Amino acid sequence: MNPSHYGLSFVDLDQEIEQHCGVSVHTVFEIEGEAGFRLRESALLDECSQRHGVLLATGAGAVLDPLNRKHLIERGYVIWLQASVEQQLERLAHDTRRPLLAGDDRRGKLEAMAQIRAPLYREIADLAIPGEHEGVSTASTRSIALIDQHWQRQTASA
Repeated sequence: MNPSHYGLSFVDLDQEIEQHCGVSVHTVFEIEGEAGFRLRESALLDECSQRHGVLLATGAGAVLDPLNRKHLIERGYVIWLQASVEQQLERLAHDTRRPLLAGDDRRGKLEAMAQIRAPLYREIADLAIPGEHEGVSTASTRSIALIDQHWQRQTASA
């Protein structure tokens, strides 16, 4: 999605974590484990979600913490960019930086994560955008069109 279309600046939560820690997310996981990473993620999500005029991209696991979900609901408009396990496998085929997908059986890990996370996203999402097999530019254009349509419907019914 192109945040400049809406006059927003873009903030990627994982990049914020890396900037604050001075090391990669992978290294944070290696040193502090998932629990340490999630604490850092929650603290920065709290901080970043209080900023105005930003498009905040969270990692998919940010919804696991109830307080994170509360902050996202209360402080923003939540868009769930959906992707099937098959789409994720294609996109991550050559990605070796994701600690939760290390080792064998990526499909099984993604399916287990989806089973836990999908209901949480369903609970907080103001808008869900189904994933399709397309490039970033096409997905961005399609997402903007869907968001604009959604806003037009919301404004018309208000």
